Formats: sequence, structure tokens, C-alpha cells
Amino acid sequence: MNCHDHSNPLRWALRALGLLSATLLTLIPWTGTASAHGSVIDPASRNYGCWLRWADDFQNPEMAQKDPMCWQAWQDNPNAMWNWNGLYRNGSAGNFPAVVPDGQLCSGGHTEGNRYNSLDTVGAWQTTNISNKFTVKLYDQASHGADYFLVYVSRQGYDPTTQPLKWSNLQQVAKTGKYAPSQNYSIDVNTSGYTGRHVVYTIWQASHMDQTYFLCSDVNFS
Repeated sequence: MNCHDHSNPLRWALRALGLLSATLLTLIPWTGTASAHGSVIDPASRNYGCWLRWADDFQNPEMAQKDPMCWQAWQDNPNAMWNWNGLYRNGSAGNFPAVVPDGQLCSGGHTEGNRYNSLDTVGAWQTTNISNKFTVKLYDQASHGADYFLVYVSRQGYDPTTQPLKWSNLQQVAKTGKYAPSQNYSIDVNTSGYTGRHVVYTIWQASHMDQTYFLCSDVNFS
């Protein structure tokens, strides 16, 4: 049998090509989307956190038990995780509540063909521990620059595990000026009075056009 198989090099070449193609197909969503735009990486936005924890192991059924909010997002639309850096909308003209309704803040108003709708799901998203003085770090692979950043924290008493996020739940804690095009930005934030679980909501107004990113990060003030 072995002699017969090895005597047909065409068969083996086709088999190897098929295996290579299958491998590449599993990698295309991951490698292809990482060159697009950007997101808050610390404290991790909801979909960046899912990608960070599960991109190497996205077929592992343990995600359902260990990380159920990421699991429901994956089941709803895998691109919410693969395209962690594409959650934006164009043409907001600075009137964000007009284009992003209450209950849809984490998806940017059901932007980008509804691929991010699952990010609005109420529940116990995994959190990043922070203090009242923290730094928002944003990765911008496309080097769009920023006209400004706005950073909000959900009000004390709001419970993201049981309540949809509304504009009235947010308190602005930082507003920046312009940032020159780069790939890494940092916004230092000083707050007081926050304890326990909250949402840090970051609005990034890119400089290259009227393109706005709406990014939810789940945190625990400790």
C-alpha cells in the first residue's frame, strides 16, 4: 500500500495542496481583518477581549462555559470577534445620540451590517481590573489619527449585567485634543467614587474622515 501511494506523486501533491488550502481558509478571517482599523486594547473592548482570549482557540467548546458572553457573540456572528478593529460608523457629524440609540451603544448603533449587535447583549462580560486612575490604550493599525477622544464611565449604581447601556448611564471623565497619526494612543483618566463593575465607553473620532469608533470596555474598579 505504501509503495502504491508513493508511486503517485500527483495524488500526494493534490492532497498536500488541499490540506494547505484548508489551513489557509481557517486563517483568512483572523489575518485579514487585523490590518483594518483599531480598538481599545486596554481595558480591552468587548470584541477585542474575545479575540484576544479565543482567536487561537475559537473552536473550543469550553468558550461556552468559561466565557459565555463571547460565546453568544461568536454564535451570533463570528465577525464580531474576527473584525475586532472595525466597529465604527461614518457620518455621525458629532451628534452621537442621534445615530446610536440607547441600548445599542456597544454596537455603535447596529453598525457594519449588524455584525456587532451581540456586543449590546446584557450580561456578565469579562472585566479588566482598574483603579480610579487608569489609562485607556488604543491601537490604530491604520494610523488614522484622532480629532479627539471622549471617555465615559457608567454611573455608580448602573448594573451592566442586568441593564442595557443608555447615554444617561454615562458620565464623561475625559476629553482630549488632536492626536497625530500613529498606531498607539494613551489617554490618562482620573476619576473618583467608582467601585465594582462598570463600563468604560470610549469614542474615537478619527482624523482622516468623519469616522467614529464606539467602544465598550468592561471593568472592575478595585
